[in-house]
Amino acid sequence: MPLFDGLAHLEAGNAQVNHYLAQLSLNRVPDAGLVYELAVDWLLEQRHSENNYKTYRSELTTFLHWCFAEMAISPQDLSRRIMMRYLDYCQAPPPSLIAYRNVAQFISDKEWGERLPNPQWRPFLGKRELGRELPYRLSDQAMKTKLAILSAFFQFLIQEEYMDKNPALLLQRAKRPLAQEQDDQGKAFSQLQWSYVMQAADQLAEAQPSQHERTRFLVCLMYACYLRISEVAARPGFTPVMSQFRRDGKTGVWGYFIPRSKGGKRRTVAVSQDLLEALTRYRRFLGLSPLPTPDEQTPLFVRHKAAAHGREQGELNANLGIRQLRDLVALVIEAGASLAEADGFTQDGAEMRTLTPHAIRHTGITHDINLNGRPLSHVQADAGHDSIDTTSKYLHTANSERHESASAKRLDPLLGR
Repeated sequence: MPLFDGLAHLEAGNAQVNHYLAQLSLNRVPDAGLVYELAVDWLLEQRHSENNYKTYRSELTTFLHWCFAEMAISPQDLSRRIMMRYLDYCQAPPPSLIAYRNVAQFISDKEWGERLPNPQWRPFLGKRELGRELPYRLSDQAMKTKLAILSAFFQFLIQEEYMDKNPALLLQRAKRPLAQEQDDQGKAFSQLQWSYVMQAADQLAEAQPSQHERTRFLVCLMYACYLRISEVAARPGFTPVMSQFRRDGKTGVWGYFIPRSKGGKRRTVAVSQDLLEALTRYRRFLGLSPLPTPDEQTPLFVRHKAAAHGREQGELNANLGIRQLRDLVALVIEAGASLAEADGFTQDGAEMRTLTPHAIRHTGITHDINLNGRPLSHVQADAGHDSIDTTSKYLHTANSERHESASAKRLDPLLGR
């Protein structure tokens, strides 16, 4: 079963693929649908290079078939040892999965006007010579290419906090001296940079409230509750609603409930007074009561015009998906970088443009620990970290702050010199 249609059809979805993934999620790998959604997001980032897109989707299809259908395993459970089994599988795949001519992965059914998986397609392409089929074998370079593609995909999953490690990268380094891995998880906006992001969100909302009051609240919510975009975006089986903001009847304390997060966990994040005020502002703009009722089903981030395609085609009153929300946040970050540069902070603007929407989560955690002085155990619970050790990694200060505190240090404190 090919999984990813061409770029022109990818976002529209495919009924047969969706049914196949639903069966996998119910019977073999519970998060198969979520992994597929993340894979689509990653493939869409390759839209500017059709050759890259075709190469990446073929590799992902082979890999996910092996994970889901052959091994019944989730990618987040992979290790270096299991990845070696995948490479062995690619070197000697089942004969039924080898084709000896190249065909399209999806075909158009003119009678029904639908795109259908091509039953003639196979994930492995063999060679013929003088009319006979040659033994299937991948070159060392082809194996390296496979690992490089999967390593890039795993790194994306790490940024989305779906995975904790990159098993392809570990395998690539198995025969090389151990090197220090680049840690994307610590990337966050500085205080100055985050101030410009918030200024940009305010200015966009004031200039175009019909478009960006929603954007402003999205940024506030992600920062205040350390949210991943996947936790506020629509996806199969989940649509965020206003009643996820809940008031404890005994204490009167408000929280934001997340029914499913990384690893299938649920949590409730404590809500600050500033965030409640931002929620009130957003709801009043939507013509709603200041705060949601316990059973309110109003979508959290409704689109402004009906969907043109996909499973929600023609619907208006429905939540935005991961890609649309990521685009909105990226717009605010870009506007904030421009504001910083206009004020002479050229380097800060350049650094801001390298940060992804996921950096907002790290910024919220970092600021709460280092600026607001929240206890690590409280931040751990709100962030959904399994271990306090993960939360403690955010106990740091920016380089500029360390430099400022060190600049006045004396070599001989007693003599003041």
